Amino acid sequence: MRPARFQDWLIDTVKNTAGADRVQTLAEAGDSRHPFGIAVTRGGREERWQINHQLGEGEKHDHAESPVTDTPFSSEAPQPGDAADVWLAGVIGAAECPEIARVDRWAERPDASQAGLTVFHHNGSRNFVRPL
Repeated sequence: MRPARFQDWLIDTVKNTAGADRVQTLAEAGDSRHPFGIAVTRGGREERWQINHQLGEGEKHDHAESPVTDTPFSSEAPQPGDAADVWLAGVIGAAECPEIARVDRWAERPDASQAGLTVFHHNGSRNFVRPL
């Protein structure tokens, strides 16, 4: 899922999640430095996430996107008190999108230095979602 479509999907998914008071693109939130990303307000606090992308093997930006569906990544719905990355991973997993193969939280890596997510898609592409 390329970044523009992933951003739109993520906004739709977050706005339908309990505990999210507001969600908008980073541009709508006044950030012109990052072309893709979202700003989520929950519990009275804003959390900003930048979205980067890596194409799948053999994919090219000048070709149309080729979504692949398979068994969706699934996880429990997020809880209001969850850390930002845990909450966002829960939002993605609870949506059970058939294009998403898995989500890795960077904080779970042995050499973790920051929070963030890698969203792996069945077509081999990845979205990197990092907090700002």
